Amino acid sequence: MTGLAGATVVFRADASLQIGTGHVMRCLTLAAALRLEGADCRFVCRGHPGHLANLIRDRGFAVTVLPMGTLDPSRLAVAAHDAWLGCDWNSDAAQTIAALQGIRPDWIVVDHYALEAGWEQALAAHAGAMLVIDDLADRDHRCELLLDQNVGRDGAHYAGRVSAGCEVLAGPRYALLRPEFAAMRAYSLERRRDMHVQHLLISLGGVDQANVTGALLEALRACALPADLRICVVMGSAAPWLAEVQDVAARMPWPTQVRANVQDMALLMADSDLALGAAGATSWERCCLGLPSIVVALAANQRGILKALHEAGAAAALADRQDGAGPDLAALPHLLQSAMVPSTLRRLSTTAERIVDGLGTGRVLAAIAHHEVQP
Repeated sequence: MTGLAGATVVFRADASLQIGTGHVMRCLTLAAALRLEGADCRFVCRGHPGHLANLIRDRGFAVTVLPMGTLDPSRLAVAAHDAWLGCDWNSDAAQTIAALQGIRPDWIVVDHYALEAGWEQALAAHAGAMLVIDDLADRDHRCELLLDQNVGRDGAHYAGRVSAGCEVLAGPRYALLRPEFAAMRAYSLERRRDMHVQHLLISLGGVDQANVTGALLEALRACALPADLRICVVMGSAAPWLAEVQDVAARMPWPTQVRANVQDMALLMADSDLALGAAGATSWERCCLGLPSIVVALAANQRGILKALHEAGAAAALADRQDGAGPDLAALPHLLQSAMVPSTLRRLSTTAERIVDGLGTGRVLAAIAHHEVQP
């Protein structure tokens, strides 16, 4: 079959305190867009601490929660993210097949750094086609479509790593953004004609297990910031350091609001003048809205995005400490002072908004719809 109306799509993605929320969140963006086209979407997730099964259900999608298992320590050296799965891939494949309950979906969408060609081959007979969402280009895949939305990516990065005939959707023109970001783009870009910093947004993802958010707030005390500055901190409701961050915010010398479970992120970003953000999936949201940003890497897999954004001139980068123990917060005062110069704000904004136009989800939908699915 071709097209999306009546199609069944199963997503295999996880969230946890270790993994973060980004994989599930971008899958939810794609699932919502598919649903608008008439597809039936459902999720299969493992019950890690910090899983998002309730949020998935709140968004109107069925979800099967796989039980926590055991992982053979001898496999940990096979790939950097093996431990993220919570079991070996053979067990995960068998449990995912059982979760299909005899249904043969038209598409399986897999977004998981611990899964690769072996798992995908095991599921191939149980679906019409497979879409893999990846960021790393570090392992082999067996799929019909592969999406890597990161700056600097092209099909050559997956040469020899994907099935013959696989279509690679590469680069931020395919960034999976909710429609409100494209809708807010014109407003956001227009208000940046007057470049000054009055509203600072801090958003380091839904988990921030190392409490970099709290450390950033403390580091801001040593920064020369405008007297009329307002700070907004966005966190996930299940973030383990939420209460501690709220306590630090209450003692800041500038009005500092902490918000959880934000539903109007596009508007909040559009109304912000500068962001301190993680170099994850929200990077593309900030780019779409031309929001000048200072980015930090919260995990090894974010360092590539941080480097690419910095080299493209689309964000300033707060480098890691030499000992590798998190971002170099001692460099923050100078970096902020440089970033707040109006000409620098304008350059960051202009470069960022040229990278992402907010229409990537539609392009991914078109690729899925036009692909011939095996009956």
